[in-house]
Amino acid sequence: MPRPYDVWLSEVMLQQTTVQAVKPYFEKFLRLWPEVTDLARADTEEVMKAWAGLGYYARARNLKKCAEVVATQHGGIFPDTEEGLKTLPGIGDYTAAAIAAIAFGRRSAVLDGNIERVFSRLYRVETPLPAAKPELRALVGEMTPEERPGDFAQGLMDLGATICTPKRPACALCPLNEDCLALKTADPETFPRKAAKKEKPVRVGAAFVAIRPDGSVLLRKRGDTGLLGGMTEVPGTEWTARIDGDTTTASRPFDAEWEACGAIIHIFTHFELRLSVYRANVAARFERNGDPATGNAWWEAAETLKDQALPTVMKKAIAQAIPDAFRPARVTKPRNVPT
Repeated sequence: MPRPYDVWLSEVMLQQTTVQAVKPYFEKFLRLWPEVTDLARADTEEVMKAWAGLGYYARARNLKKCAEVVATQHGGIFPDTEEGLKTLPGIGDYTAAAIAAIAFGRRSAVLDGNIERVFSRLYRVETPLPAAKPELRALVGEMTPEERPGDFAQGLMDLGATICTPKRPACALCPLNEDCLALKTADPETFPRKAAKKEKPVRVGAAFVAIRPDGSVLLRKRGDTGLLGGMTEVPGTEWTARIDGDTTTASRPFDAEWEACGAIIHIFTHFELRLSVYRANVAARFERNGDPATGNAWWEAAETLKDQALPTVMKKAIAQAIPDAFRPARVTKPRNVPT
């Protein structure tokens, strides 16, 4: 069976993220921290840097906390039951069931988005998601076998990912097509039923990109809690999923000649954020009044910006002010020298 550590790591990363996006991150984490005890001992900032770009950053914070609990309270060994797994930070019903089934061979009802789709079509479940989850979990639980429940779960995941897809499912190739009630009586593509989506609110704020003559950029660390907690950012106004931030230079972090650079848009799960971006070249001011890179702020060299724990929204803001900030350096091929 796969190692519990590998299953846990992959399942946490795959939450609301595609396999294609997760694969390089999964490989990187295993290369940097091959055992859960290695991850437990790792510096939190390094973990956040390794996670940067994968999104949903609370997962990274919980990943680190979970590794620490497993290492210190469980001797580096994951609990082998759903109940025990759910006592760990960041592990809910789905992740606990997946680890229990795949890593420990427990008869657990695994219900991810792919399996939800397969079973909502197979049984023509009319209850919209997310209200249908308990009904779907019960149906999956009834069908899950005693033998090789992990293979059963992974087979269903693959079925949903490759054949019973959200759009244009390949029903003719499906091994369950003779029993699929949605195929017999309706359009499978209309399942699972979904409640009407609420329109996402739009929030606004400002980001301030300060640059020194050597190209370094002023960064700071966000607080450890809340949205993007523990990540790196450029100075900006206070905004949340519920509150707008100032969009003008009235809330600038320090006096300088701030130049408007346009705006960026970033879509979070529950809201849309629009940030007005400002840029300032600030060396002369520091000679007179001191450097604001104190406390949790610092100057980051241009060539190492890409290595920082910058969430995508902050990379967008920096790129708006410095278009070449994250572009790969051009490699100049040597000319042929006659011999």
